[in-house]
Amino acid sequence: MLKKAISLFLSAAACACLCGTPVTAYTADNNQQIVFSSLDPNFNGGEPIRGADISSIVSLEKSGVKFYNENGKEDDLFRILAEKGVNYIRVRVWNEPWDSNGNTYGGGNNDLYTAAEIGKRAAQYNMKLLVDIQYSDFWADPAKQTRPKYWQNHDHEKLKTEIYKYTKWVLETISEAGADIGMVQVGNETNCFFCGEKDMYKICDLFASGNKAVRDFDKNILIAHHFANPSKTDHYEWYAEIMDKCGLDYDVFATSYYPYWHGSTQNLTYIMKKIADRYNKYVMVAETAYPYTSEDGDEFGNTVVPRYSDLDFAYDISVEGQADSFRDTFKAISNVGPKGIGVFYWEPAWIGVENISYNERVKKWDEFGSGWATKYAAEYDHEVNATGGSSFDNQALFDKNGRPLKSLDVFTEIYPRNEIFTPPTEPVLPPLTYDLNGDGYVNVFDIVVLRQIIASKHQEKRADYNSDGETGVADLVMMYDFLICK
Repeated sequence: MLKKAISLFLSAAACACLCGTPVTAYTADNNQQIVFSSLDPNFNGGEPIRGADISSIVSLEKSGVKFYNENGKEDDLFRILAEKGVNYIRVRVWNEPWDSNGNTYGGGNNDLYTAAEIGKRAAQYNMKLLVDIQYSDFWADPAKQTRPKYWQNHDHEKLKTEIYKYTKWVLETISEAGADIGMVQVGNETNCFFCGEKDMYKICDLFASGNKAVRDFDKNILIAHHFANPSKTDHYEWYAEIMDKCGLDYDVFATSYYPYWHGSTQNLTYIMKKIADRYNKYVMVAETAYPYTSEDGDEFGNTVVPRYSDLDFAYDISVEGQADSFRDTFKAISNVGPKGIGVFYWEPAWIGVENISYNERVKKWDEFGSGWATKYAAEYDHEVNATGGSSFDNQALFDKNGRPLKSLDVFTEIYPRNEIFTPPTEPVLPPLTYDLNGDGYVNVFDIVVLRQIIASKHQEKRADYNSDGETGVADLVMMYDFLICK
C-alpha cells in the first residue's frame, strides 16, 4: 500500500475534523454466504483465509486503546476476531525499527519480538500466522524499499547471505514463541523494488535466498510474494513471468487491493485468475480496506478523505458500503477458482485512544509507537517530518471507541468453515512471564530487556512481578532469584 507522506496526513486533518460523515448503523445479511466452493482441498483443508492484519495491536494496547465485543464488554481483540471466524493473522516484521538510543520509529513498533508476541496470542485462538517480513527498518511499499541500517553497505552476495540468515532467525524466534506459522511473505509490495534493488532479475535472486530459508526451516510453510496494484495488469503479468523465468520457488502470488486506487473487482478476478491458471500459483489479497466515514478519529488526518478526494469510491462511505466492498473483494478471489485462497483486511483495529487531548496522543505515539511514525523515524526515513497517528482509523472495522462495526460480520459470511472455533470464556491474555524477549527461554538476555525497561522508566505491567504498580529494581531482584533457583 502506498503510504502517503506524513505531512499530507497532517494537512488533511483540519478538513477532516471540521466536517464529517455521520456513521450509520447497518444490519448484516446473515443469510448471504460467500462460498469458496471450488477451493483446492489441499489448501488449509479447503477452508479459505479469513484474515486480518493487526500488526499495531501491541503498541495500541500499551497506549491504552480498548476494544469491546458486541455486548459492550471490554474484550481481547484476538478473541473478538476469532469469534467472527478470522482464521489467519498477518503481522509485519521490521529489522530494527528504532534509533541508536532505542527510541521507536512508530508504525506499531513491529520488531521481531512484537511479531512473536502477536503470533503466540493468535495461536491461543487457533489462528494461523502470515509473517510479512519487509526487510526494512520501517515501512516498505512501492515508494520505499529502504535497506536496514546495518545492511546499507552490503554488496549483492553479502545481502543474499544476510536475507537468508535473518529470515531463518525470524521464523525460529516466532515459532519458538508458540505461533502457528502458515505462510511467509518475502517482501512487502515489491513492485520491481526490493531492499534497495531495482533490477527484477537481481530481486528474484534476493527473493530466492529468503525463499530457501523458509523451505529449509519448514517445507510446509507457504511462501508468498506481494505486489501492490492489480489495475496495472501488464505489470502483474511481467512480475509473474520474470519470477517464472528465474525458476523462483514460491506458492502464493499476493496483491494489495484498495478499491479507490486499484480498479474494479472484475479486473482483480481477471488478472489473479490469469496468473493462477498460467503459473499454477495460489492467489490472494494480502491487504484491503475501505472507509466507513470521512471523519478523523485521532486528530491526525487520514490517507483517504472521501469528502475531499477525487478518487473513485465505488461504494457508499458508510458501514454498509464498507461491508459491500469487503464482501465483493472476497467474491472476486472466490471467482478465481481453485487457486483463490482468501483475503486479509488491513489494520481493522488501528484506532486512537479516546477522551484524551491531542498533546497526550502525541506523547503516546512517541512512547509506544502506536501511530504512523514518531519524530525519531526521520533518522531513517527523511520524509518523516512530524509525529503521526493512525491515518486508517476511518477504514477500521471498529469505531473510534473500539466497538465493532457491523462490517466486521462479513467474516461470518465466508465459507466453508471446517471447524467453528469457540474461544474460551475468558480472554487469553499474555501471561506474566520472565521471558521478556519472547525467545522461549529465560536467561541473561531477559535481564538486559528488563534493565532497559527500568532505565526507560516505562511502567510495563508484564514486568511488574511484585504487583506494586511499578517496574523497578524489586522486579529485577525477583528475576535474578528465579534464574538462580530455577
